[in-house]
Amino acid sequence: MTGGARGIGRAIALALAGRGYRVAIADLDAAAARKLPLQFLRCDVASEPSVRACVRAAVKRFGRLDALVNNAGIASPHAAPVDKLPLAEWKRLIGVNLTGAFLMAKHAAPHLRAAHGAIVNIASTRALQSEPDTEAYAASKGGLVALSHALAMSLGPRVRVNCVSPGWIAHAKVRKKDHAQHPVGRVGRDEDVAGLVAYLLSDAAGFVTGQNFVIDGGMTRKMIYVD
Repeated sequence: MTGGARGIGRAIALALAGRGYRVAIADLDAAAARKLPLQFLRCDVASEPSVRACVRAAVKRFGRLDALVNNAGIASPHAAPVDKLPLAEWKRLIGVNLTGAFLMAKHAAPHLRAAHGAIVNIASTRALQSEPDTEAYAASKGGLVALSHALAMSLGPRVRVNCVSPGWIAHAKVRKKDHAQHPVGRVGRDEDVAGLVAYLLSDAAGFVTGQNFVIDGGMTRKMIYVD
């Protein structure tokens, strides 16, 4: 899986390992990845030679490839109005968040077909709703949702492909009112996403493909008006 050294990716990697998967973490953060009892493969997902080498190394290490989780992603370091957004920053976000998932799927596809495997892409509720000045991030995540259903059609029936779009997943202290605004009464945890990903990769989800699963505590279904 990509981006497995920290946060949501770390939780997914550990959850899958706990379910018996032999997990390889493809990441650039070697220091964080090597703290986990899992195989580390250095990989820049925006670089095709790096992705090609990463997939080859994983297959050589494990002998097969049953699942791919595309979690690697970056956000803009600061919000910028669209007329001031540097093209380099746009290309960087699209390159990591969207092109990276495409490249991983491209090079993993033959191995996944052989194993009748599955892909899960991690997008965001920002694919469906936005705040101002987030064009690059929103476009990258929206593209990832579309890429998921396109891959499901192209790789099926041998490979299932789904997408998960998390909402607010807390990695820092949050306030009571932050929890309270969610219809479920709390913000999300990494483990919430990990559990859904594990299900989508499992045989229990054998009739599920081409779908985008929003996991946001109900926030995208909530009418919000300012009094």
